[in-house]
Amino acid sequence: MSVPKIIHPVPYYSQWESAALVPEFITGTKAAVDDPLWQKSGAESPQEYAFWAPRMCGVACLRMALDFWGYPVPPSVPLVRELCEAGAYVREGDQVKGLIYDPFAKHVRARWGLEAEAVPELPAAVVTDVISSGRLALLSVHKTIRTTDEEPPSKGGHLVLAVGVSEENVMLHNPSGLPGVSQEAAPVSWARLERFYAGRGVILGG
Repeated sequence: MSVPKIIHPVPYYSQWESAALVPEFITGTKAAVDDPLWQKSGAESPQEYAFWAPRMCGVACLRMALDFWGYPVPPSVPLVRELCEAGAYVREGDQVKGLIYDPFAKHVRARWGLEAEAVPELPAAVVTDVISSGRLALLSVHKTIRTTDEEPPSKGGHLVLAVGVSEENVMLHNPSGLPGVSQEAAPVSWARLERFYAGRGVILGG
């Protein structure tokens, strides 16, 4: 059965405030503390923002989903603090464990009344059904999916938001994507996705 092309009009949010500067942040040619828009994050200092920005892929995905469904969108760092209190991030010194799916989904349901389901086994084939039914999916992929690399060193570790599907591709909003290349509704073939995708994620929406 053929799959009709569907792309939900989901607003895009980067995990850094200056989406145009993502290439410089990820290569280290510009430090996150020097992001000219850091104050938009709601952080108390450039240092607080710089600590969390590389770790906020899940937060960016949630903000996109909230905007899509018409909820007020909190700034990113206050949202991180909320999720820390909810147990979705666990910080020990300079180490952070997360995003932890179960407490994340529980908090999303309690805070916004938005359906959220942690799915430890989410085959790529099911993503088509998710998108076709009007929902969105956070997918755990390797961060190099934003590039043309074909063989990532591992799978998972970075969250992207699936916003569309077609017979050939899944369309991803990538919080650390490259401007004009892999940020907004970037098409990724199903075969390519399999090389980066850890087979788990969170489904948002009823």
